Amino acid sequence: MKKDTVCRLCSACCPVIVEVSGERLVSARRKSFLPEKKRMPCAKLNAATDIIYSPKRLTTPLMRKKRSTDFRKASWDEVLDWVAKRFHRHKRESGAHSIAWLRGMAADWGAPWDYPNRLMNLFGSPNTIGNGSICFVARDMAHSFVYGSMAFPEPKNSKCIIVWGKNDGNTALAAAEGILHAREHGARLIVIDPIETNIARKADIRLPIRPGHDGLLAMAMIREIIANDLYDEGFVAQYTTGFERLKEVAENFPVDAVAEKVGLDAHAIREVARIYATTKPACIIDGNGLDMHRNVFDTTRAVAMLNALTGNLDKMGGNVLPQPIPVRNIQERGELSEEALPITRDYPLFNDFSETWGNQVQGCVVDSILDGEPYPVKMVVVQSGNPLVAMANSVRVRRAFEKLDTLVVIDMFMTETARLADAILPAASCFEKTQLNRASIRNNPIILQNEVIPPVGDSWPDWKIIFELAGKLGLAKAFPWRSAEEAVDYQLEPAGVDVERLRRNPNGLRIEPPSYEKYRKRGFKTPSGKVEFHSETLEKSGFSGVPFQTGETGDLVGFANRKEDYPLLAISGSRDIRFTNSQFRVVPSLLRNLSGCVVDIHPEDARKGDIRNDDFVKIETPMGEIEMSVKISTVLRPGIVRIAWGWGEYDQRFNLNNLTGDDGKSPITGTATSRSFMCRVTKIP
Repeated sequence: MKKDTVCRLCSACCPVIVEVSGERLVSARRKSFLPEKKRMPCAKLNAATDIIYSPKRLTTPLMRKKRSTDFRKASWDEVLDWVAKRFHRHKRESGAHSIAWLRGMAADWGAPWDYPNRLMNLFGSPNTIGNGSICFVARDMAHSFVYGSMAFPEPKNSKCIIVWGKNDGNTALAAAEGILHAREHGARLIVIDPIETNIARKADIRLPIRPGHDGLLAMAMIREIIANDLYDEGFVAQYTTGFERLKEVAENFPVDAVAEKVGLDAHAIREVARIYATTKPACIIDGNGLDMHRNVFDTTRAVAMLNALTGNLDKMGGNVLPQPIPVRNIQERGELSEEALPITRDYPLFNDFSETWGNQVQGCVVDSILDGEPYPVKMVVVQSGNPLVAMANSVRVRRAFEKLDTLVVIDMFMTETARLADAILPAASCFEKTQLNRASIRNNPIILQNEVIPPVGDSWPDWKIIFELAGKLGLAKAFPWRSAEEAVDYQLEPAGVDVERLRRNPNGLRIEPPSYEKYRKRGFKTPSGKVEFHSETLEKSGFSGVPFQTGETGDLVGFANRKEDYPLLAISGSRDIRFTNSQFRVVPSLLRNLSGCVVDIHPEDARKGDIRNDDFVKIETPMGEIEMSVKISTVLRPGIVRIAWGWGEYDQRFNLNNLTGDDGKSPITGTATSRSFMCRVTKIP
């Protein structure tokens, strides 16, 4: 039997058709606007049955006594009773704020985030924490400070596409297909990336920028466009504010000077600025490559300003402002007392922006546990995340989690983090639960994720775990829904949509047709109602009203003051289509004998170190060291190495985050520079 749902084995939220026999998943196939022969294959989806039915799946609740090395099986009643008692104990002894709920990306976008926010707020803790300071939300906030919300690229209708720090060929195949389809139909494709990605190989122009220096390039492009009168004068005059301030600041970033710093040819920068500004419509696709840098907020603001400066904002084929679905806000943040300040209190602008997502500076959890600032966290619930591998400065993160009084983990697999837990709650996969995705709430069309098979073993979907825990905590009246369908209907009621209607439209339900240039009637959701090249809100809060306003950018990469000892510039976080972050490396069909667990090094640097293919090397930074096999490659430039990320779950020897630091955070978003950093690579005899 064929069924429709949404795959959430990664964050792309692809609509899929699955084949089910009885109650067992047989196969899954991604939907696409392209014919079958032109679709890009997804390794994870092809291995869906291997993931779902892996012998390493957690299929029953587990508990253990403190410091015991052995877990024992438990019933859901027993484990949830125990978790609820720990909630009440820590609230009684240290206050509800001493409990934090830490969410990872494996928990999906949408309802599984809304529900813990609701539970924690009603229980009295403001500490529901996501990973947004290092992934997406910091960029989302940057776009919003410029023109009110994230503007989404529309490459299929574009004539010029800039892909900036993103490789959808390994992360979001539907988006990659849209890019390449446009390229085949005449669109100019420009890729800005230190790595020659599979998308970059198709590009008309590639700018192999020095890692971490994207903000300088964006400001130089702004200056070039303004200096040569390539900007959309009519749009700028009528719909923006702060243009003269931006023009003044941009003078600090002349192309010739910037070119040397970012490692690019000045002529190429000018050419890209000219092509982008004069080709209509054009869009910019910015990605996770900009994240995990202290300057991500200003960098992304500058990139966003390019959209507006050239008049490509909210145009068909440009960067389009969303048409959000009216949904009921179920966060209940207003139920928190005024005294309930989160551990992320040092980042008030970020906290206010990310209300829907919950607070987002994960590093504050570690600081709170180890340093007691602003107060000590005693208990953490980790929902589908793996902070011991995924967070920067893994040694410090491990020390923090080992210090916790209580650790509860919700996950499909036994992770490095779960091994430290007092209780483990087995989670259902995306094919085993019905829910809304945040991506579909945020913009048209709405697509429902359907339960197509029952949960494997005694695993539960996230919504059921949270609803049942809420009942044990005395919050049953606040979670009255007896099923996921009831909860979805409640949330979608303002939109006049329900689950039944969504299921009749498995390819997505659009409740209003796409529209463009919405600002002509509505303005922008900014304090001024216009695009803000200069932000008074930021300036009044003590920050730069214009990106890089002082002309100073500080250290753009980690350990920049130690270049003599650590001469190579490392880039981390490159994605592998087989995995999502640190997930799925327990699945043999995806693992392929550790293929991909390598450090890429340019032939010139390999010769200097007498390093050959497949040699094992030691990679060092001031924070620590790891070991990894070498792949000599020309996908990067001399002086730069690419270190495979996410393998710390397989073996701690490969844990890249043993090399990264977590200090020097952005005062706005709490983002530390952990993606680009100086390192040393030496051959192991």
